Amino acid sequence: MAPVTYLEAIRQGLWEEMVRDPSVFLIGEDVGVYGGAFKITEGFIHHFGKERVIDTPISEAAIASAGLGAAFTGLRPVCEFQFMDFITSAHTQIVNAIAKSYWRWGAPAPMVLRGPSGAGVSGGPFHSQNPEMWYAHTPGLKVICPATPSDAKGLIKSAIRDNNPCLFFEHKYLYRRIKEEMPEGDVVVEIGKARTHRAGGHVSVITYASMVWVADEAAKLLAQEGIELEIIDLRTVSPLDEQAIEDTVKKTNRVIILHEDNKTGGIAGEIAAIINERAFDWLDAPITRITALDIPAPFSPPLEKFFLPKVEDVVREARRLVKY
Repeated sequence: MAPVTYLEAIRQGLWEEMVRDPSVFLIGEDVGVYGGAFKITEGFIHHFGKERVIDTPISEAAIASAGLGAAFTGLRPVCEFQFMDFITSAHTQIVNAIAKSYWRWGAPAPMVLRGPSGAGVSGGPFHSQNPEMWYAHTPGLKVICPATPSDAKGLIKSAIRDNNPCLFFEHKYLYRRIKEEMPEGDVVVEIGKARTHRAGGHVSVITYASMVWVADEAAKLLAQEGIELEIIDLRTVSPLDEQAIEDTVKKTNRVIILHEDNKTGGIAGEIAAIINERAFDWLDAPITRITALDIPAPFSPPLEKFFLPKVEDVVREARRLVKY
């Protein structure tokens, strides 16, 4: 099969689920006639009709609220936000109504809130954020951040079928840059299970989304020096695969936690605490965090590059940990 992009993989997953289950529908800003801000849903309205591909005003609060109401009636809405930065406009609906619906009165909310996130495209402070941790802290939500086309497709399908509300963060830098052959058939990926992107024996890099590819490039450079990186792709930040985290630390005894989100309050701090609780005796060096700076994402390409974690950061820290 010809390789498909990360964007096309998501598109395939959405299409297949809409064909499989008539209760699935799309709702959001420009998802219909325009085909989505990044053209993921282009052509959907002509095939499935305007009752299943619904254009809305620019109101994330209205989209999330309408989706929740539809979920209560037995439908499975997939709500698109043009940029996940503006998910904050629906914050109270998500954390107070959607996340707590089942716990309040036993009503499942089978819905997906999806859209592009992340930096690397010079989008500036309002179109480059990684908001996943704002919601990983909220019980009742599943927070998904795929790094590969096959995971993007398999996880969007799993999210649509899940009876819990799922937030699906699509890294916009990966949309057209990463390609992969798709497995044949109806393949889903289990939510909450990490995968080993690259096996190695010297230093573990625990990461997700676009940073998987930063770690991958660093691993290729370090391999020339005889240093093996083991790259663990979390896939989801809530729930976290704590067993996979523990297992890789016990294997390599050295760990880098890498993410694009800002350092303070990022998932790296939580993972470091998990390692401290479950695998402290296996560590041969301090836990290292490599993250974006604690500032808003700059517009300027050189400043954005300075702001983001880089391949050379991973290479430098891996060398330091091996020598520790």
